[in-house]
Amino acid sequence: MHWMEMKKDELEKQYSPSRWSHRMAADDVIKAHVKALKEGTERARSLAETLINVPYGEGDGEKLDVYIPKTASLDVNLVIYIHGGYWQFLSKEESGFMAVPLVDKDVVVVAVGYDIAPKGNMDLMVSQVRRSVVSVVQQYSHISGLYLCGHSAGAHLAAMVLSTDWSQYGATPNIKGAFLVSGIYDLLPILSTYINEPLKMTEEVAVRNSPSQLVPHLKRSSSGCQIVVAVAQNDSSEFRKQSEEYYKTLEAAGLTVIMEDVANTDHFSVVEQLVDGDYHLTKLLLKMMGKS
Repeated sequence: MHWMEMKKDELEKQYSPSRWSHRMAADDVIKAHVKALKEGTERARSLAETLINVPYGEGDGEKLDVYIPKTASLDVNLVIYIHGGYWQFLSKEESGFMAVPLVDKDVVVVAVGYDIAPKGNMDLMVSQVRRSVVSVVQQYSHISGLYLCGHSAGAHLAAMVLSTDWSQYGATPNIKGAFLVSGIYDLLPILSTYINEPLKMTEEVAVRNSPSQLVPHLKRSSSGCQIVVAVAQNDSSEFRKQSEEYYKTLEAAGLTVIMEDVANTDHFSVVEQLVDGDYHLTKLLLKMMGKS
């Protein structure tokens, strides 16, 4: 069924990932998710050298955390992680967990903070993550490879970064690879749902911030980027369709893209497991960096 034919309660269920986990009840899965990310981030902070609250702009919320391998050579790979939380929840404070398996491999991880709703609106958040990437590139000019990873709303924001017209930003980041994990690439279906209440997006705002509408921009800015569109086996059918359709659009445009349907995962475990060096997506990222 097309989303436009769904009743509001069915559409809201489709876009409520916690209701699709096979592991536990909806409230429990969110609590467990926050706990897993926090614990992973605490571990990362003990394993890496950290720079916390590095400003990338003037705003209070425009800060990022850097996780640096203790043996960092000059020529390092760097991954920028953009957190999820439906543009209204979570923060960079629990977003350093990916560094746990990566610090051993000489990979720097940057967790980006942005102004979630209601403080921030969609246009602002997109502008913030774009500026954060420019700031990282300017501060770390010796990066041998720049990679992006985003989960859920963060995958949407990462896709928006890939679709940037950099001429207005004074730098052109060369993003080698991007992992878009269980993302939303067309914002129109969520306009009428509870998700949009704090975001207050109009149709115009949703269209201009939908990566699905910006593939020609992505092709101009990021044609050299290897893109992984990953989705959880137990994501809802609408979430799975968002990834499948975006993947097909990118592929049809001639971009370098692969689709990963990650077995035995739900919307939350698909990203929580990036704390593990043996996890399929972690290994794929390291392989992309030539570190397998």
